[in-house]
Amino acid sequence: MDVLSGLLHGLSVALIPQNIMACFLGAFLGTVTGVLPGLGPTSAMALLLPLTFGLPTEASIIMLAGIYYGAMYGGSTTSILLNMPGEAASMVTCFDGYQLSRKGRGGAALAVSALGSWVAGTLAVLALMLFAPSLARFALLFAPPEYFAITLLGLLTLNNLTGKSFIKASLMTIIGMMIGTIGMDSLSGYTRFVLTPSMLEGIDLVPVLMGLFGLSEVLLMAGEPSQAIDVMKVKFRELYPTKQEIKKSILPILRGTIIGFPIGLLPGPAAVLSSMASYKVEKSISKYPEEFGNGAIEGVAGPESANNAASTGTLVPLFALGLPFAPPAAMLLSGLMIHGINPGPLFITQHADLFWAVIGSMYIGNVMLLFLNLPFVGIFASLIKTPPRILMPIITSIMIIGAYSLNNSTFDIGIMLLFGIIGLVLKKLDFATSPLIIGLVLGPMFEENLRQGLLMVKGNFSLFFSRPLAAIFLILSIFLIIWPFIGGKKMRRIKGDLNS
Repeated sequence: MDVLSGLLHGLSVALIPQNIMACFLGAFLGTVTGVLPGLGPTSAMALLLPLTFGLPTEASIIMLAGIYYGAMYGGSTTSILLNMPGEAASMVTCFDGYQLSRKGRGGAALAVSALGSWVAGTLAVLALMLFAPSLARFALLFAPPEYFAITLLGLLTLNNLTGKSFIKASLMTIIGMMIGTIGMDSLSGYTRFVLTPSMLEGIDLVPVLMGLFGLSEVLLMAGEPSQAIDVMKVKFRELYPTKQEIKKSILPILRGTIIGFPIGLLPGPAAVLSSMASYKVEKSISKYPEEFGNGAIEGVAGPESANNAASTGTLVPLFALGLPFAPPAAMLLSGLMIHGINPGPLFITQHADLFWAVIGSMYIGNVMLLFLNLPFVGIFASLIKTPPRILMPIITSIMIIGAYSLNNSTFDIGIMLLFGIIGLVLKKLDFATSPLIIGLVLGPMFEENLRQGLLMVKGNFSLFFSRPLAAIFLILSIFLIIWPFIGGKKMRRIKGDLNS
C-alpha cells in the first residue's frame, strides 16, 4: 500500500462514526486534562486508559492518540492565562504568554498557540506518514544484536536527559528493569520472583502506569491545600491576532516544526527539550531579543509548534521499531498490547488498517482541536476552578474500575495502589518516575535481545562490534556512560578556574 492510497484508506476508516466519536472524545478529554496543571499527557492517558478497554482496536488507539496530542494543545491555555503550565512542555510558553495576557493580548497569544499547534501537528503527521514506513523497512535489517544496542542506547540517553541526577535516573531504570523480569522467562520457561499465581505472566504495565502517573498525582494534589484561582477572561473577539502578530508568528511556527519533529525521534522528554530549543533559537535570531520574557509573540508561536511536532515525532520509533522513547509512547504501547498488538518493523504491514487509521484520525483530530481550543478557551480555562474534593474521587473511581476490568482481578488494583504510593514517595524525594517506566518497558526487550544475540555469536560479545549498526549504537552507549563523569569533572574544573 503506497502512501497516498494508505492515507485515503486511513481517512475512510477514521471517518467511521465510532472512530470519529473516539477521536473527538480523545481530543476533548486530552484538552481538559492538559488544562489541569500537574497532569500532563502521560498522567491524562494513564487516568483515561480504562475508558478505552471496551472499544474496538482502532477506536481505542485513536482515542489514546487524541488524548496525547489534545493534552499538548490544552497545556498552553493555563500557561498563557494563569502563568501555570498545564504540562511540562508548556512551561516555556509561560515566559511570554502570560506577559502578553497582562498586556491585554492573551486572546491573540491563545490564537497563535492554537494555530501554531495545528500547523505543526499537521506537518508532523505528514512527516510521520512518510518516515515511519521507511524506517520500518530499514528496521527489517535489524537482528537481536542491533535491537539490543539501540535499546541500550535508548535507556542510557533517557538516563542522561531525565531528572536532575544521572545516578537517580539510573537507579530508577534498573528498578524498572528488575520489575520487568518478574514472571515466566520467555526463553527458558523458568519462573522468576513469582510470589503468587497472578504474577506468572509478570506485572502488567497498565496498572503500574495508572498508579505511578495517575494515582500518584491524585494523592499529591489531595495533600496540597486548594487555592482560589482567578482566571483571566478572554472574549471571542479578542482572539484575533493583528497582522503584525501573524507576520511575526509564521516563521517561528515553521522553525518550531522543523526543530520539534527530529527531537521527537530521539529518546528523552522530547516535547520539553524541543520547546526549550525553539525558544532559544527564536531569541538568538531575533532583532529584538530584549522583548523575550516581556511578551514576544514569537516566544509563544515557536515553542508551542515545537512541542506539538515533537509529540508526533515520538510515534515514529514506536510504530516502526516498537520502542517507546517517551512515557506517553509507553502508554500508547500499553494500549496496543491490551489488544494483542506489538508494534515493530512488521507492524505497518501486518496492521496497515490500524496504522493508516491512526494517521487519518490525527489529521482530523488536529482540525477538531483548532475549533475546540479557540471558541471554548474560556470554558476550558474555568475547569481549573473545579474543587479537588469533587474531581479527585471521580478520577480515583475511574482508575479502580479500569484496573479491575483489565483482568477482572483485584491483584491489579493492588498493583495500582502500590505504585501510586511509590510514585508519591518518589516525587516527594525528587526522583523522576519516567526512567522506571522506560526500564520496565525496554528491560525485557533489552534482556531478550542480548541473550538471543549472544546465542547468535556463540557467547562472544566482542562480535557485536563486527556488525556496523550495532557497533555504532554501542560506541554511542559507551560515550553516554562515561560522559556524566567526564562532563562533571570538566564543569568542576571550570567553576574552580572562575572562583580563582
